Amino acid sequence: MKIFYDTKTMGLVLAAMLTGANLHAQTDSIALHDVVVTGSRNAVDVRHLPMTVTVVGREKLTEQNQPSVLPTVMQQVPGLFVTSRGMMGYGVSGGAAGGINLRGISGGAGQLLVLIDGHPQYNGVYGHPISDSYQTLMAERVEVLRGPASVLYGSNAMGGVMNIVTRGMKGDGVRTDITLGAGSYGTVQTEASNQLRLGRFASTVAIQYNRTDNHRPRMGFEQCGGYLKLGYDLSEHWNAYVDADITHFDASYPGSTTSPLYDADQWITRGVVSAAVENHYEKTSGALSVYSNFGRHKIDDGTADPTNPTQRYFRSKDSMTGVSWYQSAQLFEGNRVTVGVDYQHIYGNAYYTSKATGEVMDTPNKQSGKSYRNEVAGYVDFRQDILSWLTADAGVRVDHHNVSGTEVVPQVGVVVRPMEGGDLKAMVSKGFRNPTMRELYLYPPSNTDLKPERLWNYELSWRHRIGRVKYGANLFYIKGDNMIQTQMVDGKPRNVNTGEIENYGLELEGEYRINQHWAVNTNHSFLHMENKVIAAPTYKGFLGADWRQGKWLVNAGLQYINHLYTAVGDNEQTESFVLLNAAIGYSLHKNVGLWLRGENLLAQRYEINLGYPMPKATFMAGVKVNF
Repeated sequence: MKIFYDTKTMGLVLAAMLTGANLHAQTDSIALHDVVVTGSRNAVDVRHLPMTVTVVGREKLTEQNQPSVLPTVMQQVPGLFVTSRGMMGYGVSGGAAGGINLRGISGGAGQLLVLIDGHPQYNGVYGHPISDSYQTLMAERVEVLRGPASVLYGSNAMGGVMNIVTRGMKGDGVRTDITLGAGSYGTVQTEASNQLRLGRFASTVAIQYNRTDNHRPRMGFEQCGGYLKLGYDLSEHWNAYVDADITHFDASYPGSTTSPLYDADQWITRGVVSAAVENHYEKTSGALSVYSNFGRHKIDDGTADPTNPTQRYFRSKDSMTGVSWYQSAQLFEGNRVTVGVDYQHIYGNAYYTSKATGEVMDTPNKQSGKSYRNEVAGYVDFRQDILSWLTADAGVRVDHHNVSGTEVVPQVGVVVRPMEGGDLKAMVSKGFRNPTMRELYLYPPSNTDLKPERLWNYELSWRHRIGRVKYGANLFYIKGDNMIQTQMVDGKPRNVNTGEIENYGLELEGEYRINQHWAVNTNHSFLHMENKVIAAPTYKGFLGADWRQGKWLVNAGLQYINHLYTAVGDNEQTESFVLLNAAIGYSLHKNVGLWLRGENLLAQRYEINLGYPMPKATFMAGVKVNF
C-alpha cells in the first residue's frame, strides 16, 4: 500500500499509540456498549453487527457549540472529510463547500447518503446532500456507517450513510435551552429549544438564526430554521410521532481568488416532514413511516464584470416523497430477521426565469422541464448468533428504478467475539447509485440510457473495550465500476458508465477515560486511491482531549490533513495543514454557562476548495441558559 506520510503524521500516530499504552491498567470502569439503529433499522448492540458504525452523541456534538453537526462528526469519524470555504455556511452550486467524502467516496456525487431518522435526504435534481440543513439543534446523536448500506437504504448509500437521529424527551418534565454567541467577521449564532414530556405526550421545538460576513468580500451567509417533533405513546408497545424541519439560507459566492465574481447569490429553502407509527415488543419491533424531503432553489450565477449583470435566475424545485415499512422479529433463540419495503417518488423541475419579467426562459444549454423517478424495493436481512461468540449476517435488496431498471444488492458478514469486550468483523457488501435527474435529463451531456453505479466493499475490523480504554482498527478494499462520467461521444459531451473506483486503506481509533477529569480520543485514516478524487485526503488524523473540573470544561483538538486533493488530472494540486481548535466552558450558575471557541489557533494558511483561502484564527464567545 502506498501511503504518504511525514514527521507530523508519525507524531500523531505515536500519540495514538501512547494514548492506548496503558490498556491493561484500568479495569474498574466498564462502559456500556453502543446501541445503534443505522446498521439494522432496529436498536441493536453494535457488537453483533458486521459493519462498522461510529456514534457521536449529543454531549460531544454540543460541547464546542457548533451550529452544524458536520465539523464535530468530521473530527470524530476516521475516513470522513467535509469541505469548507469560510467560517460559516457551505452554500450550493458553483464554489460550494459541504461535500462529504468517506473513504474517497463522495457525497457531492450522491454516493454517500445522509439520513434523518432513517429517511434519505438529498437534492432531488442533482442527488447530493445539502449540508447547511444538518443542524445540531435537531440531533440527539449521529451514527456514521462506513461502507455500503444499500441493502437497507438503497441508492446513494453505496459509500456509507450518516444518520441523524432526532431529539426526544425521555422523562417527564420541561426543559428549555438557549444559546447565544458572537465572534469574528460579524458572526452571530443563536438557538433556542424546548422539550416537554407529560405522560404519554412528548414534544421538541427548536429555532435558530445564524449569520456571518465571512473573511472575504461578497461571502455573506444568513440562515434561519426550526425543528418540531410531537410524539404520543399509544400504548405500552405502540407510539407515533410527526416531525418537521425547515432551513432557509441566503449565501453569496465571491468566486475564486483568481476568478472573482459579483452578484453571485443564492436563496435556498430545504425542509423535511415525516410521520411514523412504531411498535416495540420483546421479540419484534418495526415501523411504518411516510416522509417528504423538499427544496426550493433560486440562484444568480453572478458575473465577472459588475457593470454587466446577469439577466436570469436559475431555479429548481424538488421533492422526494417516500413510504417505508419494516418489521424485525426474533424467530428463535439468537435470531433476528428484518424485512422491509421502500417506495420513493422523486420529483424535480429545473428552469431559468427572467430577472426583468419573472417569466420562464428558453435556454439553449439546458433541457428545461419537469422530471420524476419512481423507485420501489424490498429487502430482507437475516442475523443469527450461531454460538455465544459467533454471529453471521446476510441480506439482500431488490431495487427497481423506473428508468435504469432492477438492481440486486447482497451483503454478508460475520462477527467473532473471542474475548470479553472484543470483536472481530468481516464484511462483504455491494453498493449502488441510480443516475440522477441531472445525469438523465438535464444539460446536453444527459443520457437516459445510463445504468446504476456499482461497487464492492471488503472489510476486516477489530474492536476492543477494556476498562476505560476502547480502540479499533479497520482494513478495507473498495472496487467499483460503471461510474458515471462525461466524455466526448461523436464530438459531443455525453454522460456514460465508464469510470472506475479502486480504493484501499486503514483506519485507527481509540478512546481513554483517564480519570473523572481527563479523557482523550484519537482517530487516523490512511487512504490510497488508484483514481484520485477532489476533497479526499491521503491521511487524516485527530487527537482530542477533554478536561472537566468543577465548573470548568476545556476541550482541544489537533487535526492534521495530509495530501488533500484540491485539483486532479493534469493540474493536480494538494494541500497539507494542521488545525488546532479549542473550546472553554464555565458554569456561572446552575442555569447559566459561558463559552468560548477558537478555531485554527495556529493561524494556518490553507485551502480546502481550490481558490478559496480559509480564515486564519477565529473566535466565538457566548452564553448558554437552561431552565
